[in-house]
Amino acid sequence: MDSEIGDALDAVGPRLKALRKERETTLAELSAATGISVSTLSRLESGGRRPTLEQLLPLARAHGVTLDELVDAPPTGDPRVHLRPVVRNGMTMLPLTRRPGGIQAYKLVFQANSKRREPDLKTHEGYEWLYVLNGQLRVVLGEHDFVMSPGEAAEFDTRVPHWFGSANAEPVEILSLFGRQGERAHLRARPKTKSADRG
Repeated sequence: MDSEIGDALDAVGPRLKALRKERETTLAELSAATGISVSTLSRLESGGRRPTLEQLLPLARAHGVTLDELVDAPPTGDPRVHLRPVVRNGMTMLPLTRRPGGIQAYKLVFQANSKRREPDLKTHEGYEWLYVLNGQLRVVLGEHDFVMSPGEAAEFDTRVPHWFGSANAEPVEILSLFGRQGERAHLRARPKTKSADRG
């Protein structure tokens, strides 16, 4: 078992380098995002040093991958990022973006008869934009409690107590854009064309 763990940790270096190159991130930028020194990052990528859990967590967060993806990376140095869904409390989350910082995109699926039927309001730094693909989404935002249908969108500051999940016993699918630093998603609407203009 120890040798398997060692082999997995040895494979992290090439994976870290491939992820950083793919995202066109410099060692200095990664250092600023993780708090890990440039020299340590360089040694981790070259295999001169094995990563600790304290280093793996911020690195996984900065690269937008799960810890499992970082540690289970194939030893071939395959740079492709394979999207893996994360399942928690009846919700499946599929990351759609893989880059440090900025707005992150996710597809969220709330299963039928999900345990998330009772609102449990949370707050955290950031700004979120939701778009309903299928089903009925119940959103509790501060004092507001409403249901969204397919094609509807909402955006809000996540410092406001909030919760969202299936409005009934049916599954619901949504797209979520989330900016940890409070970035907002800006939508541009095409101006209406008057029928006279078409003539």
